[in-house]
Amino acid sequence: MLTLATPAHAASLVQISNFGSNPGNSKMYLYVPNSVQAHPAILVAAHYCTGTGPAFYSGTQFASLADQYGFIVIYPDANRSGQCWDVSSNGALTHNGNSDPADIISMVQYVEQHNNGDSSRVYFTGASSGGMLTDVMLGDYPDVFKAGSAFMGVPFHCFYTGTVDGWNSACAQGQVSNTPQVWGDYVRNAYPGYSGPRPRMQLWHGTADTTLSYNNFGEDIKQWTNVLGVSQTPTSTNVINGSWTHTTYGSSTNPLVDAYSIANVGHSLPLSGMAAIAIHFFGLDGSAPPSSAPPSSAPPSSAPPS
Repeated sequence: MLTLATPAHAASLVQISNFGSNPGNSKMYLYVPNSVQAHPAILVAAHYCTGTGPAFYSGTQFASLADQYGFIVIYPDANRSGQCWDVSSNGALTHNGNSDPADIISMVQYVEQHNNGDSSRVYFTGASSGGMLTDVMLGDYPDVFKAGSAFMGVPFHCFYTGTVDGWNSACAQGQVSNTPQVWGDYVRNAYPGYSGPRPRMQLWHGTADTTLSYNNFGEDIKQWTNVLGVSQTPTSTNVINGSWTHTTYGSSTNPLVDAYSIANVGHSLPLSGMAAIAIHFFGLDGSAPPSSAPPSSAPPSSAPPS
């Protein structure tokens, strides 16, 4: 016979059906910690290719951090070839489009309506395909997300093929390079006319990544420094854990772009401890959240050199 768990036990991952408009036919899994705040922040955590929402739940530290700090985690689940997210079609790279990103917005709205989620504190993270999706979601929906943390992603539009299940080999192999202005324009063109604040971005990549080339890390930095209107020159550089080179852009204490280059590591992020750094970047660990809004989407008066 099924018995109820004692309150001391961790909460469970629950699948939510009929969460709203779902053109990409994604699945929604939700983790609400027992210690959830009354008006909780929302984190979306997106899996890698071949992965699932439950696998990303069990294989990462975001749920345990939610237990500690009281935010809610949505684990979306792709329902496509290879369990990859659509980050390559026109519908995926457009505000209010007709593919996976629209599904995830429905999930966020569900949590805001059914779990009293705080619409002013919505964040996105993901690894590999989910890292690419982090760039896409922040580009498509700057009005929804406050910040993102992309593990082993690529710049917004880098993976474009015009097809839903596209694989862009040139991007994956690090052969796609653009000026900061061009990269930034891809993001701005996803939501024409939007002039509000843009979400802050944290980027992670291993230097030995042969699945999604490390070259994409530099292109990502070019893109988001341009979108956020800050210099490509780091405001600070330091090494932590012996091999993680941390650079900040726009501010050393409250960076708009926060980047981690992981020496001699391949396609295997996030490693232990990285989720906690992402949560700190979001301000979800009880630290003071960013005190100033990110700048508007207007590009810098002169783009940094490529």
